[in-house]
Amino acid sequence: MNAKPAPSSAMLRKVLISSVLGNAFEWFDFAIYGMFAVVIAKLFFPAGTPAASLMLTLATFGMGFVVRPIGGVLLGLYGDRVGRKKALTLTIVLMAVATGLIGILPTYAAIGVAAPILVVLARMLQGLSAGGEFSSATTMLIEFAPENRRGLYGSLQMCSQALAFSLGAGVAYLLAAHLTHAQLESWGWRLPFLVGILVGPVGWIIRSTVDESPEFAAYLEQTKKAGKPPRAPLTEILRDYPRAMFASIGLCVVGTVSAYVFVIFVPIFARTQLGIPLPDANLTTFAGTLVILVFCPLAGWLSDKIGRRAVIIPSIIAYAAVGLLCFVHLIAAPSFASLLLLEIGVSFFMSFFWGTIPVVMTEVFPVAIRSTGAAFTYNIAVMVFGGLAPFVNTWLVQATGSKLAPIYYVMFSALLGILGALLLPRRPAAQLSAAA
Repeated sequence: MNAKPAPSSAMLRKVLISSVLGNAFEWFDFAIYGMFAVVIAKLFFPAGTPAASLMLTLATFGMGFVVRPIGGVLLGLYGDRVGRKKALTLTIVLMAVATGLIGILPTYAAIGVAAPILVVLARMLQGLSAGGEFSSATTMLIEFAPENRRGLYGSLQMCSQALAFSLGAGVAYLLAAHLTHAQLESWGWRLPFLVGILVGPVGWIIRSTVDESPEFAAYLEQTKKAGKPPRAPLTEILRDYPRAMFASIGLCVVGTVSAYVFVIFVPIFARTQLGIPLPDANLTTFAGTLVILVFCPLAGWLSDKIGRRAVIIPSIIAYAAVGLLCFVHLIAAPSFASLLLLEIGVSFFMSFFWGTIPVVMTEVFPVAIRSTGAAFTYNIAVMVFGGLAPFVNTWLVQATGSKLAPIYYVMFSALLGILGALLLPRRPAAQLSAAA
């Protein structure tokens, strides 16, 4: 394939802003449901006990992930057929509509069973949007990046997720700390969802002004000259790239479990099982995600210098060891300090595989099927292991009677991540296609 044309510095800055900020907007909308799960449980999913209500709420949180592979494949196919730009513009509008709907819904007390049904529908729409967001935005960044800086550019995608989680945790902390319990349940929890409505028009304006990815544009031009329609078959991924697919899924498992256990589940667990005040729990999440925000670019830069495996494998091993030690300490001596130690400790090592995974999951596939391949593998991992992590771990604690149960889930995901790293092809498909 011909070398991709170099974009102007002004367009490169615009792409970085549109991808990173747009992705942050999307993930802020998606994450705040988990941040306010305890309140939503009481208002929309009343049950016999608070634990049962929370389980229903977390199951609904997981519903957003069940449909993500569908959204990921559909939007991935769309991105591989008509372009990354159009796919990204569509995802951000869908997310804004779904988030705004949650913010204005009447509660169970007002409209009965229709309330939780509408919440489920809104979460499914969020899931469809999020399913295509990560892969499309990451693909756009990687395809604009200089060849020797793909890791650094890809890591910015995870910075945007960390920024979204930081903002969500920060908003949750401020509302919980400055509103009474009655005010928070009455109207305070709705504020971040209503703000999320702005994601649609702001994101559309940001993303509609960028050019199409030069690598994808070159591919389209080549297929037109050859008289072939653009292809994006899922069967090609399953048939021709099984090793790349399983490697990417394994790495996405450890990445997504780390996010939804330590960013979403642990604050809920700390509040409901360990008696740590909700503002304190949200504050530790805020601190941890700031650590990820700072160190992700270093991870991406390192992966460009010393290789992907050399960054990923040691960081996963260290993350698992620190997570185990700090989680055991938290259970033995629950406090704000021990929770903060856990969140900061795991976040430091999380940042090194978080920052490297985006480039890996895109460069293992050639440009013709890259968006679909990244969307499919990422969303399969997220659906099975990530989105249901808060629900599964809450159930594990109740079923086993052991507060240590969640850390075993984390250890299993770390093992899958290491196996995924070992399966990575020696030469990325992106290099092979560039050399063709």
